[in-house]
Amino acid sequence: MIVIPAVDIKDRKCVQLVQGDPGRKLVELENPLKVAERWVEEGAEMIHVVDLDRAIYQRDTNLDIVREIVSSLEVPVQVGGGIRTLEDALDLIDAGAYRVILGTSAVRDPGIVEELSKEVGRERVMVALDAREGKVVIRGWRERTRYSPVEIGKILEEKGAGSILFTDVDVEGLLRGVKIHTVKTLVEELNIPVVASGGISSYQDILKLRDVGVEGVVIGSALYKNILDLRKCIQIAKGG
Repeated sequence: MIVIPAVDIKDRKCVQLVQGDPGRKLVELENPLKVAERWVEEGAEMIHVVDLDRAIYQRDTNLDIVREIVSSLEVPVQVGGGIRTLEDALDLIDAGAYRVILGTSAVRDPGIVEELSKEVGRERVMVALDAREGKVVIRGWRERTRYSPVEIGKILEEKGAGSILFTDVDVEGLLRGVKIHTVKTLVEELNIPVVASGGISSYQDILKLRDVGVEGVVIGSALYKNILDLRKCIQIAKGG
């Protein structure tokens, strides 16, 4: 299992939000590239970048920063946030992204997953499934769908998704620990890797997720607030 630090970008700064609310910033740091470089220096094998302005407001104000990060780092970078078209995804792949993360666009139109996976290979296509109270939510968590994560996960796997990023909205940004049930079910029911996100705030959380078989964990607030040490997280993830 790998540990993937989150670098979320809003207004050209690295931020961590509470429950995805743009008005509730838990962390705000200048120079997202420098932040990402710091995590790599501490041992990160991959970085998770989300362009929040693109995701929430459909604004491309951070696109140059995202491109700089994916082209500058020596480790793979997965990128999400507001990727709504095939062209959006291909632009980021061309810029150097290891894989792109489709969210709302994939849930609304699984055909985009099929198109993209044929174009770049399924290993470079990740789909974000964000769930609140057992149902997948889209459009910045504002719209509830009828799908459970497993239901839509199976559809998207069949269409060519190479991996799933599962975020438990109920615990995201609250630093209260993970809920393991849905993650475990996804790992058991799908044949593609699952990366877990949301609520990770203790070394015990990392152990729980490692033991259910996720490919990786995305950690944000707990690292930025110095609740968790990245080097120790990596050691635990690798079985140390």
